[in-house]
Amino acid sequence: MRRTWQRGRPPWWPENEPWPPRHRAHEWRAGRVRFFRLFALTFVAVLSAGIVGTVSLVWAAAARLGIVAPGATPGSALFVVGGGLAGAAMTALVLLGTMRRVGRPLGAVMDAAGRVADGDYGVRVAEQGPRPFRALARAFNTMTERLENHDRQRRDLMAELSHELRTPVTVVQGKLEGLADRGYPRDDDQLAALLEETGVLSRLIDDLRTLSLAESGALQLQRESTDIADLAREVADGFAASALAGRVTVAVDAPPELPSAEVDPIRVREVIANLLSNALRHTPAGGSVVVHVGATSGAAIQVEVRDTGAGMTPDDVAHAFDRFHKGAGSRGSGLGLTIAKNLVVAHGGQIHVSSEIGKGTTVTVTLPRTN
Repeated sequence: MRRTWQRGRPPWWPENEPWPPRHRAHEWRAGRVRFFRLFALTFVAVLSAGIVGTVSLVWAAAARLGIVAPGATPGSALFVVGGGLAGAAMTALVLLGTMRRVGRPLGAVMDAAGRVADGDYGVRVAEQGPRPFRALARAFNTMTERLENHDRQRRDLMAELSHELRTPVTVVQGKLEGLADRGYPRDDDQLAALLEETGVLSRLIDDLRTLSLAESGALQLQRESTDIADLAREVADGFAASALAGRVTVAVDAPPELPSAEVDPIRVREVIANLLSNALRHTPAGGSVVVHVGATSGAAIQVEVRDTGAGMTPDDVAHAFDRFHKGAGSRGSGLGLTIAKNLVVAHGGQIHVSSEIGKGTTVTVTLPRTN
């Protein structure tokens, strides 16, 4: 005969079904049963003590007032016993009310915690009962809301990441299959196309690694005294060929003797390069991009990248720093502004986007001069 009883099985579990001790929802129910069992025993003990104490106090008061003779037994004065029972009943009512006010919200939180343990992050509990239990329910709801948001972001990230990787991998696979079947000529043009797609994959992997380090707080900054204006000019020189090909004017505007800042020059260079690359990508031929570097009154360095492109819609501005968010006609990975924001925040700075349809976009970065 198969043994159906297991250690830890609560009394309400059916006798003919084995108790799965590793099932977290069942463990929560078992814990709730143990809690109310202890509460019931405490209630009975307090009720008994209340009955005895009330009868004793009423009897002592009656003897002191001369209502009953000294040494008389409680059986000789039924009204005294009735008074004791009335006091005990009042004590029981108070305890029952307390148990109901405490047990119901606490039981709701325990049930909801069991559902969260099973992966249901959409559960919420009502804020009821005494003030500490309302605060507990409020904190529990905040926790589950954050868990639900994190779970949704994780699923969205996996879907977006697979989408971004699919295109270059498909292109590389198609090219290699064509070369293997001799459908494509094995020349330098085909190799250059393959190299370009692998470069896209490499940049995407580097962007994801930088983003992961920045969001987890594991990014190490190598701070040193840096002239942000010279850094901006070096980045602009690196985009000179792209700007010339797109017939876009790129200029750097910075006052002389600009104070230096304690920053990581490699990471700040990456921020400016991301902003300048986005500006050039969205600026039509004949337009211009200006990088303005200046000092603020609050001991900070401000970098503005202004373009004369088509501008962004209010919805695009609101989601500009979201991962993999792309505006209309965007050809990037959707990670540039996200990485720029995380790098700026890692330096203790701020980043802001303002845009108007038909008048261009301005991205403002504020970096503290000292660590």
